[in-house]
Amino acid sequence: MKQQVTRPGRWLALAVLVLAVLLVAVDATVLGLATPFLSEDLQPSGNQLLWIGDAYSFVLAGLLVSMGSLGDRIGRKRILLIGATAFGAISVLNAYATSAEVMILARALLGVAGATLMPATLALIRNLFHDPRERSLAIGIWGAAASAGMAIGPIVGGVLLENFWWGSVFLINLPVMAVLVVVGARLLPESRNPAPGPWDLVSVVLSMIGMVGIVYAIKEFAAHGFDWVPVAAAVAGAIALYGFVRRQRRLPIPLLDLSLFRSRGFSSAVLADLLTILGLSGLIFFLSQYLQLVQGLRPIEAGLAELPAAIGSIVAGLLAGQVARRFSVRAVVAGGLAAIGLALAALTTISADTGYPLLGAALLAVGAGAGLSFTVTADVILAAVPKEEAGAASAVSETAYELGAALGIALLGSIVTGVYRNFTGPAGTPEAAHESLGGAVEAAAQLPPQTAAALLDAARESFAHGVSIAAGVGAVVLLATAVAAWFLLRGQRLSTER
Repeated sequence: MKQQVTRPGRWLALAVLVLAVLLVAVDATVLGLATPFLSEDLQPSGNQLLWIGDAYSFVLAGLLVSMGSLGDRIGRKRILLIGATAFGAISVLNAYATSAEVMILARALLGVAGATLMPATLALIRNLFHDPRERSLAIGIWGAAASAGMAIGPIVGGVLLENFWWGSVFLINLPVMAVLVVVGARLLPESRNPAPGPWDLVSVVLSMIGMVGIVYAIKEFAAHGFDWVPVAAAVAGAIALYGFVRRQRRLPIPLLDLSLFRSRGFSSAVLADLLTILGLSGLIFFLSQYLQLVQGLRPIEAGLAELPAAIGSIVAGLLAGQVARRFSVRAVVAGGLAAIGLALAALTTISADTGYPLLGAALLAVGAGAGLSFTVTADVILAAVPKEEAGAASAVSETAYELGAALGIALLGSIVTGVYRNFTGPAGTPEAAHESLGGAVEAAAQLPPQTAAALLDAARESFAHGVSIAAGVGAVVLLATAVAAWFLLRGQRLSTER
């Protein structure tokens, strides 16, 4: 067996990859924080607000496999630097969006650029770190960077929102992008599949149509029930995905090697990631709104209130590899998922006046559980494939993550929105107040003080009730996933040899 060469600058190169992770994580968290301000300025409907939240994830999920495979072919460093440049440029479009429709388009375009980043970073880690223990630590640092971005985003975003307009939260991507591109061009080594085959455009189109069609249909079913448009989208998506799978089986060198899923560890880790994010994301998307619009926290206070989740995730992610080797993969993943599920179960008691100790403890448990689970499943996924296919494997992992996020926002977000819309306000409550909590706050400003207070009390309590129901659904999903992970990951261990 050929001895792998240890690359001397690998830890500096990792620092550059961490910047790319921060770029994406910060962008995801500041959107939630900026939502109340964005709602006031752009005045989106409840449905448009959900689209602003998940358009990025829809496009990202549809293109991740294609972009991961493209990186394997043209070079992961090259696609990372191109994607980072585009991500920064499109962030400017997000910042200066003038309507809800433009904002949705900007989020979708950002998804195209974002699809190049995450698979490339994980694939480069797989090719930079040949020692399994070093690779586990590197993946832990990679995951911790995502968590740090979750912490930094709300705090920095809170400072910006208190001093500038909401679009400023997207402009913080620009300096990070500039450092990543300039430094990454010098430090990152290029890596690619030496025998990649052609990049099949038909497969790219089928993958995009299939993913977006299915996710769109689920979102519409959850929000509005059955209608011919989402049914048509679901049918088109299913046909496209079926065609994609058949085409991959026939191509000499497919866009996605479906034999990866024959590995029980690989497929189980991907499934665990998808269901975990599905159970979490809808709740997390509405948490910043709850803290600001229900509990009345300033943006920077809301950012600090969410800090325990990031702290728990950073600490757990750095320790996850060691713990998994000492005990077992299934114990760490199932234990982490169970911790998240129990924390979400505790949040079913949430109301408009819930104290911070419960929220802080739940967020800490969610962060620690996610840090353990996601770090170990990422390690399992990367270790299960040859390094030449690291980009495609990483893309599958990230697709599960983003698909889970889109489905979570669609399903759990629709639960929150559906429960919220049914609140009974005082006489004279405008219809716009039922569209979103931000709309209720805006409407209350135009009403007499007594009527405004009654409207806000009813709207806030209804919103909190919706969040509590979403937390309950998320808890059921996470606890069921923990049980499934315990059985599916039986016998799976992290590698200890080069």
